[in-house]
Amino acid sequence: PGGMGLCALTPAPPAGSQADVNPDEVASVIWKYFTELGSNAKDTVDQLQQTEISKQLNTLLKGNLQTVSAYAEDLQARLVPFAAEMQARLAQDSQRIKEQIRQELQQLQAKLAPYADEVHQQIGTNIRQLQAKMSPYAEELRSRVDRGAGELQRALEPYAAELRERLQDNAQSIQASLSPYADRLQQQIDGSVENLKERLSPMADELKAQVEQSVAELRRGLSPYAQEVQDGLNRQLESLTLQMERAAEELRTRLATSSEELRAQLSPLARELREAASGDAESLRQRLAPLAQQLEQRVGNTLEAFRQQAAPFGETFGQQLVQRLEELRGKLDTGAAGVEDHLELLEKEVREKVAAFLSTVPPPEN
Repeated sequence: PGGMGLCALTPAPPAGSQADVNPDEVASVIWKYFTELGSNAKDTVDQLQQTEISKQLNTLLKGNLQTVSAYAEDLQARLVPFAAEMQARLAQDSQRIKEQIRQELQQLQAKLAPYADEVHQQIGTNIRQLQAKMSPYAEELRSRVDRGAGELQRALEPYAAELRERLQDNAQSIQASLSPYADRLQQQIDGSVENLKERLSPMADELKAQVEQSVAELRRGLSPYAQEVQDGLNRQLESLTLQMERAAEELRTRLATSSEELRAQLSPLARELREAASGDAESLRQRLAPLAQQLEQRVGNTLEAFRQQAAPFGETFGQQLVQRLEELRGKLDTGAAGVEDHLELLEKEVREKVAAFLSTVPPPEN
């Protein structure tokens, strides 16, 4: 069936089929290609660029479509010319959107000028409300980071005590039990980090919902002053929503990255124990004694560093949102568009076009 959508396949396709291609990932490759290579490209490097995007798409498809090579090849053959053609159009679209936003903003600014004080006041009120709402979120994030780090520390404490006890046994029995002990320690680290991630991840969704509510309130507050230029106002608020949602996604990524860094810093403890087990039994005790002493302290230091890093993320997020609102106030005052405005709308267009294109590629014949 040629016109089937990517996500509308029933029953669920087998692993490795077209459902594994995420339109957003493909769009990200094309967008990266446009912003890094395309925006300042010369005709002479067109061929080079096509090779570059071909390579990037190939890597993406290989990673996601390991079992359906014919489909991957077909998709690759269609995607590269589509991406190249789209890149050529993006430069024109970029100019068109820039001009459209510039005109809209100037109209918006002219229409809002008589109500400048009210508009200022409205955005000021919105900023204060947002700060008041963000403050409990920032506190909640701090407390989740603290609780998660505390739980992880308590979960690992028995391992330090157990290691000290093991040092009383004879060398052979320590050596025999060390590898299983290291495996258990690693499992505990992995499980605790996953719990931590599960505890922190919903914060981004809660913040996204808060952002939507805040922009909806701002829209209600500003709409009476923008009767004849509602489209322009909507476009600015859509851009604001995009920026804020991106900040929420960035927060999610930063929390996940910090948790993974925590895992990477704790895992060497288990590795060192395995290495100690593989040495000779005689010197085992002197290799383990310092490790047994340091285990608690190293876990404590690592978790403290994680706390210091991750706890303020909520405050940083709140500051980002306030900054975005202040930028909007500046744009409505001056009628001058920010550089981000047209890029956001352009990227949105790219994602929509890629999703539409992928939905027309026929699924592989199984």
